[in-house]
Amino acid sequence: MKPNPNYSADCCRIRVKYSSSRGMILYITKEMTVTRSVDNSLHELPNISPLVSSVEETPEPIPTTVKGTIPTWIHGSLLRNGPGKFEFGNQHYNHWFDGMALMHRFQIEDGQVMYRSRFLRSDSYKQNSERNRIIVSEFGTLALPDPCKNFFQRFLSRFEMIKPTDNASVNFVKYKGDYYVSTETNYMHRVDPDTLESKQKVDWSKFIAVNGATAHPHFDPDGTAYNMGNSYRNKGAFYNIIRVPPERDGPEDNLEGAKILCSIAPRDKSKPSYYHSFGMSENYVVFIEQPIKMDLFKIVTGRLRGKSLNEGVYWDPNQETTFHLIDKQTGKEMPVKYHAKALSTFHQINAFEQDGFLMLDMCCSDDGQAINNFLVQNLRQSGEALDEMYNTMSRPLPRRFVLPLNISSETPLEQNLNTRPDSTATAVFCTFEDLHGEDLKDYGGLEFPHINYARYNTKPYRYYYGCGFRHLVGDSLIKMDLESKKFKVWRQPDLYPSEPVFIPSPNAEKEDDGVILSVIITPVKDKSTFLLVLDAKTFEELGRAEVPVNIPYGFHGVFNSSA
Repeated sequence: MKPNPNYSADCCRIRVKYSSSRGMILYITKEMTVTRSVDNSLHELPNISPLVSSVEETPEPIPTTVKGTIPTWIHGSLLRNGPGKFEFGNQHYNHWFDGMALMHRFQIEDGQVMYRSRFLRSDSYKQNSERNRIIVSEFGTLALPDPCKNFFQRFLSRFEMIKPTDNASVNFVKYKGDYYVSTETNYMHRVDPDTLESKQKVDWSKFIAVNGATAHPHFDPDGTAYNMGNSYRNKGAFYNIIRVPPERDGPEDNLEGAKILCSIAPRDKSKPSYYHSFGMSENYVVFIEQPIKMDLFKIVTGRLRGKSLNEGVYWDPNQETTFHLIDKQTGKEMPVKYHAKALSTFHQINAFEQDGFLMLDMCCSDDGQAINNFLVQNLRQSGEALDEMYNTMSRPLPRRFVLPLNISSETPLEQNLNTRPDSTATAVFCTFEDLHGEDLKDYGGLEFPHINYARYNTKPYRYYYGCGFRHLVGDSLIKMDLESKKFKVWRQPDLYPSEPVFIPSPNAEKEDDGVILSVIITPVKDKSTFLLVLDAKTFEELGRAEVPVNIPYGFHGVFNSSA
C-alpha cells in the first residue's frame, strides 16, 4: 500500500505492531501543529432553571395553536422522553438523569397537532409517590434509609446492593413492532404509543445474560435490532453485542429470540468503560471503548459509603480510546484494534463502508467529565457561576474516523493507512477529520445528531442535523453539509430546541426532502413552548404548534408514522 500523494493531514508519526496472540494493534501519533487560538467562552448566560423543573402531566389530549403551515402529508406522532419530576416531598434529585420519566406525544394529522404527556408508572415512580420520598436510588441520587426503620435496620440497609432503577427516561425504542421506553439498566417498559400508558415492565436479564442495555439500538432494513449491554460475572465485566430478531412468535412475545452475538473483555475488568451508544455499518458493529470509566468496587460499595452511582464514574485522560469491530454475521471480533487519543462520545452520527474503509462519524469531546457536570444544581445556576460552569466544559464536535478493513501481518509499517484522497483522517492510532468548519465552534459545537436514518443509515450520506450548544442545553438547530462543511442554523433568543428528528416527505428523491421536527421550550414566561416544523432542505420555518403547558428539557424521541 503506497502513501497517498493527495494526503494532506497534519504531520503524523506511525508505528505498527503485530502480535499473533493479540491480533494487530496499530498506532498513529499526531504531531502538534500551530493553529489560531479562538476564545469561545461566553458570558451572561441566561438562567434556564425552569427547563429542569418539575411539571404536571397532561394525560388527556389537548389542542395546540398552529401558526404558519404544518404539511398535511405528515401523519403520525412525535414521541419524546425525558425527566419531568425532580423531587418527592422535601427530597430532591441531584442529577439531571435522575428525574422521573415523562413521556410526550405530539399527534400530527391534517396540519393540526394534539399534545399529551404522562409520567411512566415505573416501580420507582409508584414507590416514591406512595411514600412521598425518594425510595429508589438513581444515577446521581442515593435513596436514604427508611426513617421508619429502627437504627439497626437502617445500619444493615447500608450493606445492601443498590438495586437498578426502572425509571426509563432516556428514549423511545422499538422492538418487534412494539414501543418501549428505555434507560441504561436491565429494565424497559412497553408502552401504548397512543395513550402513553405503561403496559409491561420487561427485564433484559430474563432473556439474555446482561445487566443492562443502551437506549440507542440500531436496526437493519429487515427490522433486526442490535444493541449493547454489560454483564458482570465472577471474572469481572464484559461488553456484549445483542441481536434481537424482527419477528414475533405471538402477542405476548417481546424479547424472545434475543441473543448475545459477541462478548468483549474490557482492558480492566474491574473498571469497564461507560458507553451511551455505539456505531453500526452494514457489516460491523463498532464499539468505542472510551476512557470514561466505571469503578465497580466504588459502585458496589456505594451504599455502604453513602455515595451514589455517579461517584464511581470518572474520566481518565491518560488512557486511549479503542475501537472494536464485530462482524454482524459471524459474531467474531476483528483481530485489529484501532486506537485514538482520549476522547468521549455519547452519540454517533453514522457509519458506513466504502473502498475497503469503515467511516465512523460521531460527536466527540476532548474531555469526558461532562456526565458529572449535569447536576441539577449546576443547570439551575445563574450569573458568573453559570458562565464558569459552561466555559470549563469541552465542546462536542462532529468528527470522522477512517478505519481500514484490509489489515494483515503483511501491512507495511510507518505509513498512513488511510489512502482516501477526500479525507484528512489518519489510521490506525487514529486521528480524526473534522466534519465541520471553524465557525461551528461559534455555536458551541454540535450534539444530539440525527440523519435521514431510514434511507442513509450505514450508507454514504451528505447531511446531518443536530443542536448547537451555546448553553448547557441545546440553543440552536443546525443542518450540516458534509460536502462543503457549511451549515444552516435556526436560532431565536430564549428558545431551546430538542434533538431534531428528520421525517422524509412522500416520494422523496433527495436526501434532505422532508421536514425537521423539534420541541422548542423556553424559561421565559411570556413565550410559548411549541413543536417546530422546518423545511429540511432550506431550514426555513414552515410552522409551529404552540402548547399551552410547560415542558421540561428532554432527551430523545422517535416519530411513529401512521401513514
